[in-house]
Amino acid sequence: MSFEIWLAYALAASLILVIPGPTIILVISQAMNHGRKSVIPLVFGVVLGDLTAMVLSLLGLGAILSVSATLFIILKWIGAVYLLYLGITLWRSNPDSKTPLLAQKGSTNGSLFRSSYIVTSLNPKGIAFFVAFLPQFVNPQMPVQPQLVLLGITFLVLAGINAAIYAIFAGQLREHLQSGRVCRWFNRCGGTALIGAGIVTAAMKRT
Repeated sequence: MSFEIWLAYALAASLILVIPGPTIILVISQAMNHGRKSVIPLVFGVVLGDLTAMVLSLLGLGAILSVSATLFIILKWIGAVYLLYLGITLWRSNPDSKTPLLAQKGSTNGSLFRSSYIVTSLNPKGIAFFVAFLPQFVNPQMPVQPQLVLLGITFLVLAGINAAIYAIFAGQLREHLQSGRVCRWFNRCGGTALIGAGIVTAAMKRT
C-alpha cells in the first residue's frame, strides 16, 4: 500500500469519526456526568468495541447483516434498548456535588468501559461499515491481510484519539461546573441525547 492511499484512508476515516454518532453521544454524556477520570475507560471501551465490530465484519458478519433483515433488526434493537436504558438512568440520577464523581453509584471504571464497549460493538451499521469501507483502500495486487491489519490499526488509533478529545473536553467542562443544579442539568441533557440516540438507532434502516 502506498503512502498516498494510506493518507487518503486516514483522512476519510477521520472525517467519518468526527461526526457524532451514538458512541460519541454516549462518551460525551458519560464524561460530562463523571468527569475527566472517565476518559480512559470510555476510550478503551470505544477502541475495543470498534475492534470487535471490525473483526466480526471481516469474518463475514458485515456481509450477512447487509442481506439479513432479521439479524440486523435484532442487533439494532439490542443497541437501541441499551441506549434508552442508559439515557433514562442518567436522566433520573440525582448528582451530589459533595460526593466524589467516581464514588457515585454506577460510575465505576468497569461500568463506563462496559457502556461504551456495548454501544460501539453492537451497532449493526458499524459492523456493516467495515466490510464496505476497508476494501476500497486495499491494493489487490499486494498481500491483502497486511493491508487490512494496517488499515484496522489506523482506524482504531484514530477512533481512540477522537473519543479521547470529545471525552476530555466534556470532562473538563463538567468539572468546571460543580453546582448540583448545573450537574443535574448536564445529566438531563446527556440523558436526553442518549434517549434520542436510542430512538435514532431504533429507526435505523438497512442500506
